[in-house]
Amino acid sequence: MTVAAMNSTPAIQRLLVPHDFSETAEHAMGYAIELAQRFGGSITVVHAYDTPSYGYPDAFVATPEVAQQIERIAIEGLAQVAKRAREKGVQVETVLWRGAPWVEIAALADQIRADLVVMGTHGRRGVAQALLGSVAEKVVRTAPCPVLTVRSPRAPRKIATSRIEPADERS
Repeated sequence: MTVAAMNSTPAIQRLLVPHDFSETAEHAMGYAIELAQRFGGSITVVHAYDTPSYGYPDAFVATPEVAQQIERIAIEGLAQVAKRAREKGVQVETVLWRGAPWVEIAALADQIRADLVVMGTHGRRGVAQALLGSVAEKVVRTAPCPVLTVRSPRAPRKIATSRIEPADERS
């Protein structure tokens, strides 16, 4: 890497914000709006979702009514998120994709050539994380660009579980 490349600030023009309509996603959206304002960038807000399905012995089937209701609610939610950002002078577009959220987010980041993904993380641990997985973790691993993860302002701030004492106090 050249000295000129190390001293240059990366352009942050296209931000992608995955949004699940949670408080954490809204908190991440605030970071994205601030970055877009500072760098003159635009935001693409995406809601990616898996359609719930009912299990039958040989197949999984989602009812069309459930799928339509999810889509309608998501479109309304995206419109509200975009409206709040536009009120702050930021150019915003919305995308609704059906599929595994982490796969769709990484694919959209590539498609729009995002400079940065800004997303909330719920900070699940233990069994909840093992069962539900972490969309943010998978996006960090697979996205074609840097990913800024933002924890909820209500998330516990537990950093260390033990106290480290100076060597001279242990005698």
